[in-house]
Amino acid sequence: MPMSTTTSLDRRRFLAVSAGTALAATGLSACAGSAGTGASGSGSGKTTLTVMTVENEWDKKTLKAAEEALGMNINVIIWDATKLNAMLAAKNAPDVVRGFGATETPYFAARGLMTDLDPYFAKSSVLKPSDLDPVNDVWRYDGKKQGAGPRYGMAKDYSQDSMFWYRTDLFEAAKLDTLSATEPISCDEWLDLGKKLVKRRLGKVKVYGLNATGMGVFPQLMGMTASAGGSLFAEDLATVDFSSPEARKALQWYLDYAKADIGPSVVNPNPDGWDGPTYQANRMAMSCNGYWFGGLIGADPKLAGVSRFAPAPQLGGNRVSSCFGATGFWIPRDAKNKDAAWKFFEWYFGGKPAQERAASGWGIPSLTSLRSKMPQTNAFQKQAFKVQEQELPHFSVLSFTPYAQQAALEGVLNKVLPGAVKSGTSAGKVADQLNSRMNEQLAQGKELVG
Repeated sequence: MPMSTTTSLDRRRFLAVSAGTALAATGLSACAGSAGTGASGSGSGKTTLTVMTVENEWDKKTLKAAEEALGMNINVIIWDATKLNAMLAAKNAPDVVRGFGATETPYFAARGLMTDLDPYFAKSSVLKPSDLDPVNDVWRYDGKKQGAGPRYGMAKDYSQDSMFWYRTDLFEAAKLDTLSATEPISCDEWLDLGKKLVKRRLGKVKVYGLNATGMGVFPQLMGMTASAGGSLFAEDLATVDFSSPEARKALQWYLDYAKADIGPSVVNPNPDGWDGPTYQANRMAMSCNGYWFGGLIGADPKLAGVSRFAPAPQLGGNRVSSCFGATGFWIPRDAKNKDAAWKFFEWYFGGKPAQERAASGWGIPSLTSLRSKMPQTNAFQKQAFKVQEQELPHFSVLSFTPYAQQAALEGVLNKVLPGAVKSGTSAGKVADQLNSRMNEQLAQGKELVG
């Protein structure tokens, strides 16, 4: 199942949906999910597997091939937060659901809505725990923190999302040297480069110098705070503290970035909706997107010839390069066809589709045994692969809260930051506003989870 451009762009569409719509609280009891069996058929006598995923996950030809390979019918439901919430509450869940492991696992697992997949992994000859890339730990939750405990899902592929791509032609035009492929620049250096690379016409930005938040503002602030030696979340993940020295440093950096108006921000969003079209059109010098973005760049030889990959910039001395997506699938606790869902898992994550995704350059495979299939044919691919390999040791899991979804926290940022940037409000006062609003939401979520 080749990763077409259309399929890959769905990752961005899914991000847009997730960032704009928070799941309503269900209040369901937090009982543990477990592996089970079930079957539902159709007139053909075959099991029908219901998969909730993004639009154009598969075209008709690929979907038919998938059904033939699995020996079952696949009923596709387009991912929608409200619909998923309603189905989960009604105990009429899809069999398989697409989601972001890095930011969604704690939320759903804490509410007892996910199936513990450890019994399936233990018996599988295709998906062996010893072969799982460490990124799959974001799909684990032990009831208190992410990265430990049962496995509730699996990433289809991933990237370290604070890494970035840059255009050497725009660097040369600005008389700037290309960047190190091994040593990360500081966030202050990154911001300074963005200011030097931005191009304006009649007071309006013609070419963005930098987009600093490819996967959302909140995760980026999490990563920057961790790099400075702190954490946005308290140890129990029930509150945030933007007033700590490390978090306030990250917040100040973002306020400076937004005020400088050198790239898309909560004040002036990118009209294109995401970086792809902008970068392709020579209107963005640096794009904060991980390895997966190279799949888009590599499809255009001219663009690939002037593009380079760079390590994640650091705000402090604690080198951090995390994943904020780890997009994959999970099986709801109340799914009726769990064995069929696991068969889908083995095919999708360990079979031909996984091998073709690994070779496509649209992400790092989540099985270490497939890493050798990552493209390394031309100079562009070799440079990106080398940089990515050197970055892998700096990966770490940043635990996300189980008490609110990223969409809700991004919503607070979108309400508070634009006015703060325009008025020049101090980082300290902005931190107080964010703490008050976000902690109120987190308290409500904690009360529901119990």
